[in-house]
Amino acid sequence: MTSTRVHLFDSTLRDGAQTHGVDFSAADKTAIARALDDLGIETIEGGWPGANPTDDRFFAAPPHLTRARLAAFGMTRRPGRSADNDPGLRALLEADAPVAVLVGKSWDFQCRVALGVEPEENIRMIADSIALMAREKAEAMYDAEHFFDGYADNPAYAVACVKAALDAGARWAVLCDTNGGTLPHDVERIVSEVVAAGVPGERLGIHCHNDTDNAVANSLAAVRAGVRQVQGTLNGLGERCGNANLISLIPSLVLKMGMDVGLGPDDLARLTEVSRALDERLNRAPDARAPYVGDSAFAHKGGLHVSAVEKDPRCYEHIDPTAVGNRRQILVSDQAGRSNVLARFREIGLEVDPDDPKVLRVVEEVKLREFKGYAYDGAGASFALLARRLLDHVPDYFRLDGFRVIDERRWNAKGELITLSEATIKAVIRGERHMAVAEGNGPVNALDAALRKVLVPIYPRLADLRLVDYKVRILTPDAATAAITRVMIESADTGGERWTTVGVSSNVIDASYNALHDSITYMLFSAETVATADAAE
Repeated sequence: MTSTRVHLFDSTLRDGAQTHGVDFSAADKTAIARALDDLGIETIEGGWPGANPTDDRFFAAPPHLTRARLAAFGMTRRPGRSADNDPGLRALLEADAPVAVLVGKSWDFQCRVALGVEPEENIRMIADSIALMAREKAEAMYDAEHFFDGYADNPAYAVACVKAALDAGARWAVLCDTNGGTLPHDVERIVSEVVAAGVPGERLGIHCHNDTDNAVANSLAAVRAGVRQVQGTLNGLGERCGNANLISLIPSLVLKMGMDVGLGPDDLARLTEVSRALDERLNRAPDARAPYVGDSAFAHKGGLHVSAVEKDPRCYEHIDPTAVGNRRQILVSDQAGRSNVLARFREIGLEVDPDDPKVLRVVEEVKLREFKGYAYDGAGASFALLARRLLDHVPDYFRLDGFRVIDERRWNAKGELITLSEATIKAVIRGERHMAVAEGNGPVNALDAALRKVLVPIYPRLADLRLVDYKVRILTPDAATAAITRVMIESADTGGERWTTVGVSSNVIDASYNALHDSITYMLFSAETVATADAAE
């Protein structure tokens, strides 16, 4: 009977570091390794000792791991040298990592063109290098580079490379789709043929690149054919189009294929958290449409869909969102009906009689506002405030009597061309008038800073408010500089809660203020609601 155990190998710290626009520091790599360890990944590839100062610094003081093992990456010995006398292998042996991963050619064409050696010498290089690592390290692995391209040209040679590594003591021989051009049906066929040629699937791994957008599918196809180690990266990081995305692979293996990957239900429920934490570290917005963990992965907009999901989630949800740490979202837009609105009311804790005529009023108001450019399906906080203003009550925590924003572009005393933004606001708070002036990095930042000057002393909780994303979209491009502008602001507090607000105007500063006003109001109202509920208990 074929084992259902699949071993997970993460290469984010090496392959992910090759992503365009990603530059890990040693501290970044340590933090990511700890997150992977907490998640329950079996093996974490830390990088290539001797290849660059960052990897050297990382391996000089590797993080203490409790669940995972650290792997160091290198390549087979150079032609004309013995394995014992190869400086690259020596750096690998000296790295503080129990697992050694060696990449070597498995395509005879690459041997002659890239290495300048005969295919027979390449096999000796693989065997000598793996044998050394198998003697000195707890585990040795062989990455069969360009395996699928090599197999297409010369199947016997590609398999001979794999067998040479395994015979020399490699625990795993990993079949690499280095160019990312192989399709799932070919991966499954080729892996099946390799297994049939006498290579046990329990010693085979798969390493796929995403150049045809099939890295996850290829990995799953390889598992179907018998491989029992899967390699990938968090969020699919990697050079060119990336690597197989472990965040998608893991739940597909566990929830769809019934495989045991060494993660329990609590680990699986942390996938969304780990995925978004990586994006936060990279200072980029999470992909809302990411499978399993994206904000939109379980978001429902059509009224018929919402009604069906509420009766039985299986109608439009392939898994329980909480299984991967995500949540269902009911979106409200000009396409929404009463079902969406009522479901959204329940999400925000607003109890409303479904037959109340005010419900229809909310629906019509949403449709009218979206016609004007608002987008409530991506701005839940603004919708919550709109609904409560129409159905219930939202306090006026402050009233802005007016604001002025000045941008000045000039040469400073050092002869540098600079642009300064200054905002002045006049506001009424609890019956008292206030005025403040502040500078900022741009007009919106200056406006935010001026508001905080008068609001934080009265509402100290706002000191925890931070703006994490700011998006501007031109809704009427034909109007050129007179276009209608929509601004979306994503905010967060120190507790990790996030919310999004929207503002629309022909003036980008005015639209920004509208979104900013909603963000501040939502935070204050949410805190007040929680405090009232706690007092009632």
